Amino acid sequence: MVRGLYTSGWSMLALNKKMDVLTNNLANVSTAGYKKDTVVLEGFPRLLAERLHDNTNGVARGVPVGELSFSNDVGEVYTYFNQGSLLKTDNNLDMSIKDEGRAFFTIAVPGRGQFYTRDGSFKLNANGQLVTAKGYYVLGENGIIQLSGSDFTVTRDGTIIQNGEVVDRLLITQFQNPESLRKNGENLFSATPGSVVEGFNGEVLQNYLEQSNAEAIREMVDMIALMRSYEANQRVINAIDDTLGKAVNEVGRV
Repeated sequence: MVRGLYTSGWSMLALNKKMDVLTNNLANVSTAGYKKDTVVLEGFPRLLAERLHDNTNGVARGVPVGELSFSNDVGEVYTYFNQGSLLKTDNNLDMSIKDEGRAFFTIAVPGRGQFYTRDGSFKLNANGQLVTAKGYYVLGENGIIQLSGSDFTVTRDGTIIQNGEVVDRLLITQFQNPESLRKNGENLFSATPGSVVEGFNGEVLQNYLEQSNAEAIREMVDMIALMRSYEANQRVINAIDDTLGKAVNEVGRV
């Protein structure tokens, strides 16, 4: 019975983490370039299903008692990098990347370093520099991109042309394994030692924004299913608690 309490209780903790991820996805269904997460659950290892101090022929050693899984735990939080739908905005400062979801705009955050994003809702700051909605610099191949107004053209390869002259080319970083990237908040990703960069083979579209790849209806359906699982674990705990109460208060009297 006590094992059942641990099983249901630990499952509820894992479901709490999954609920946090679903809630974050739901909150970002309207965030340009957002990539949704999912929680991958895994069972406890077989090591927990051993008698650690069993005495066999005078020798204390662990003896397997069979493959048991007491509960599930959070194995990892996986991010889906598939491309979201593209929305035409007719705003020259809006840009998107059309590809398989492996390429990113390169962003410089003062004091923190270089990051990557799929959110192309850019703006011009007071100095005429191309920046993100948070004010971080959008990098070109020559560094920070300097423009004189929002009247400019971006070609499919990311080249920025203004007043008939090439200003710069957007620094697009494409990863062979985008799953190696880590989220850093504010719709930014950072590379890890395992990230492998490859040549960009997608297209840059001006006047378009990539939408979130999280769908409100799907996230709500998953949330309802999760709540039912959580409530089922609650009922199991209540049933075991009632049984233990009877064992202590009634059976003990006999």
